Amino acid sequence: MPWLIAFKGKSGFSARNTAEDVTKGIDGHGLTAIVTGPTSGIGLETARVLALRGVHVVMAARNVEAAAECKETIIKGCPNATIDVMELDVSSLESVRNFANEYISKGLPLNILIANAGVMAPPFSLSKDGVESQFATNYLGHFHLTNLLLDTMKNTAKNCGKEGRIVLVSSEVHRLTYKGGIMFDKLNDEKCYNSFYAYGQSKLANILHAKELTRRLKEEGVDITVNALHPGVIATNLSRHSSCMSVCLYGLFKHLQKNIPQGASTTCYLALNPKVKGVSGEYFADNNVAKPSGHAKDAELAKKLWECGMELTKSK
Repeated sequence: MPWLIAFKGKSGFSARNTAEDVTKGIDGHGLTAIVTGPTSGIGLETARVLALRGVHVVMAARNVEAAAECKETIIKGCPNATIDVMELDVSSLESVRNFANEYISKGLPLNILIANAGVMAPPFSLSKDGVESQFATNYLGHFHLTNLLLDTMKNTAKNCGKEGRIVLVSSEVHRLTYKGGIMFDKLNDEKCYNSFYAYGQSKLANILHAKELTRRLKEEGVDITVNALHPGVIATNLSRHSSCMSVCLYGLFKHLQKNIPQGASTTCYLALNPKVKGVSGEYFADNNVAKPSGHAKDAELAKKLWECGMELTKSK
């Protein structure tokens, strides 16, 4: 376990706690969760711990072969786990639509949606839909997925009488973004592209998404919460595109790093722990509510981003 300066917050947990710690004693039987990006790092640990607690886990993965291998590994450690594998590439709106249609056709309930898949600071590229890759993968695909599955989540919450939960994996790097927060007019302009600012922009978008969706769900009186989180500094393959970032993660900040079980803790805390029942539209870190940037609290920016997301996913 890495050395961490960690103080327990109001939740009773800290940065040192693992995903198993924050879900200890919680019975997830009867719940169904989708986890995107479940084949490595905190996504895999999230899927494992939810399955360990009895949740029916749907591993939504771009590489279904890798996901199938991960499923078998989890089952070896937890023979009673209920896990399905489905194909999903969140960088493709067509793939998102196909996944949602297939999921709905199966008639499965949906209690928990965990938007974990992501890319970090790659060279400039556009998605199949012509959208800058980090914005497309980290934000837009999950925005579309959430909207397409929202009725399923609403019906599940109503039918089973249990609060639905949407968990969006963001980052403290949301503070490092373009001027104004979201560069709406030049999202796909290679000349303006900065890989780190673009990453921060996409992670800011996750928090704004949580804010605006919370507002809309509260207006409807729907029993679904939406929260974003910073998992911590974790040495995973997410930073593979940046040698500079790798130096920071593996070198300068090595004493502040979390291991993967610790990195997955806040996600699992928000997904299952009863202490966050009714809490929505917040930003969490180290299993406690944290303060996001000023941009992240801008309600008008959140509304504008929502409109942007709707426009980009229109008829997709």
